[in-house]
Amino acid sequence: MASSVGVDDYALTRVPDHARYSWWSVAVQRFGQVSALSQFLLGATVGFGMSFWPAVLAFTLGSVILELITILVGVIGVREGLSTSMIARWTGFGRGGSALIGLAIGISLIGWFGIQSAVSAQGLVSLIGGLPEWGWALVFGLLVTAIVVRGFHSMAWTAYLTVPAFLILVGWSVISELTRHDLGALVSSAPPGPSLSLLQGTTLVAGGFIVGAVITPDMTRFNRSTSDVVKQTLVGITLGEYVIGLSGVLLAHAVGSAGITTIVTSSVGWIGLLIVIAGTMKINDWNLYSSGLGVVNFIGTVSGRKAHRGLVTAVLGVAGSLLAAVGILAKFTDFLTVLGVAFPPIAGIMVAEYFVVKKWRGDLESARARGTVPEDAPVWVPATLVVWIAAALFGEFVEWGLPSINSLVVAFVLYVVAGKLGLVRGIGSSRTADAEPAVQSA
Repeated sequence: MASSVGVDDYALTRVPDHARYSWWSVAVQRFGQVSALSQFLLGATVGFGMSFWPAVLAFTLGSVILELITILVGVIGVREGLSTSMIARWTGFGRGGSALIGLAIGISLIGWFGIQSAVSAQGLVSLIGGLPEWGWALVFGLLVTAIVVRGFHSMAWTAYLTVPAFLILVGWSVISELTRHDLGALVSSAPPGPSLSLLQGTTLVAGGFIVGAVITPDMTRFNRSTSDVVKQTLVGITLGEYVIGLSGVLLAHAVGSAGITTIVTSSVGWIGLLIVIAGTMKINDWNLYSSGLGVVNFIGTVSGRKAHRGLVTAVLGVAGSLLAAVGILAKFTDFLTVLGVAFPPIAGIMVAEYFVVKKWRGDLESARARGTVPEDAPVWVPATLVVWIAAALFGEFVEWGLPSINSLVVAFVLYVVAGKLGLVRGIGSSRTADAEPAVQSA
């Protein structure tokens, strides 16, 4: 039954060489993640509080931070061919910790999937009507679910269509607005709103995509080489941040408001409808995809049985669509935002373990040579849990600097120190039986 619902997409196994894609195919999807309507809102927020050239510097610093994190974590993904939550088993977290990561990813991203569906529904109601808001939320959510159930290949084709469409349509709407103003005056004008410091602007830029950077292995496991990861990251994030973000900055100066998303989607008539559909679909499919991978890992860890990714994704997509339709998810925004504080330390710990401490690096490398995953993993790594919690609390409560980057750097440093002191030790050992059948059939 489960095997008839979409494809499993190597949810618990390494992606084999024959299933990898060109860097451009993956880069289009990465760019699609970064060039979303939310990126316009980010650009408008920065532009509302900063003049143009300081905003450029904030986007530059934020992009460099995101690219560094994305490349480091992405390299782990392409080398090992495993999803984020699976890699976590051998990059410091153990089987139990990876289950917690999978659950956190699942809850967080299905929440954002529902919220994005609800936002799209609001736009569709205001632009064309026909159905109530809850009806459009269901239609949109189920459409994206149908795409994601079919796996990476289906999502790639969706990105080929929606990313160019989004750029063309947004370009049309932005140009139509900016041609009414003197561009030189906009670039030199003072920010229309309360002032933001360079540190605050950089924080907004880096924090706006930090969760997407952390779960990069879900995407880069389909790349073919380390250089592919570097190329797609530089192209996808740089263009996404600059093209979309800085357009938002100029629009904020043009209209004197941070709420320019509504102007972009409604001032150009029916084009606004297409912008809403293309802009949300190309990021919402990845929300659901990574959520499904995280939950599959959680189920496999807790029950010892291999859940089919397509079936899990279908269930999550229907659930997210229903919750969006009844409006419950809007109440969870604060919770989801707080949950996001827990993600940056995950990247810090994974990078520290894989590239510096290397407690389980040998297990991964020997298994990679066989085309499998390591036969066993530690059940828990207590030092990692302490580092994870301490870093997340640091990021939440220390107001100096960039909160998301603070928590990531603190996690990296603490884990390296713990590793050098011999404190990184696993408790218990668990066989990775949930992955064995898929590995053998791949």
